[in-house]
Amino acid sequence: MNLILIGSFSALYLAIHVLNSWLFQSIEITSHVSMVYLPAFLRLFNVLVLGAVRGSFATLLGGLLVMNYLNEPTVMGLPNTVCSMCGPLLALLLFRVRFQRPVNLSSLPDLVFLAIACSVINPFLHHATWSVFDPAHPVSAAQLFQMVVGDFMGCLIGVGLMKFIVQRLNLLVPRA
Repeated sequence: MNLILIGSFSALYLAIHVLNSWLFQSIEITSHVSMVYLPAFLRLFNVLVLGAVRGSFATLLGGLLVMNYLNEPTVMGLPNTVCSMCGPLLALLLFRVRFQRPVNLSSLPDLVFLAIACSVINPFLHHATWSVFDPAHPVSAAQLFQMVVGDFMGCLIGVGLMKFIVQRLNLLVPRA
């Protein structure tokens, strides 16, 4: 069952990446920076739903699928995928250190905190990686800011959908 979930979440990651490119093509800055990036939320979602290890593995496999789909060279694709995998883990660690408790999936403040944390951590990880592995790739403060905005917009849309679904289906809420 775990392998099916991991595989499904990995395939969903690729599908949302392709859908995002199609939907938001007009506001895409580069193939790695968009002003709305829905897969940013899926990285977090994978970890929240599947747990740290399985969720990270789903993101890793999804990233490899994206890398293959984009014909991206391994020298850049693999570090990008590792960054995508590490961002939500660092955001969760920050949450647990800050609040000294697990995340409540039905709490909008918890989800927004994680969305903000992921939206800041992930672009910094990616830009640091690009600076090391592809020094010819221009890295600018404007591009970093655009990536923060794009990741945040994607996370915000995802958090809104997740909160709606949790409330609508009465998930994770004690029943009387």
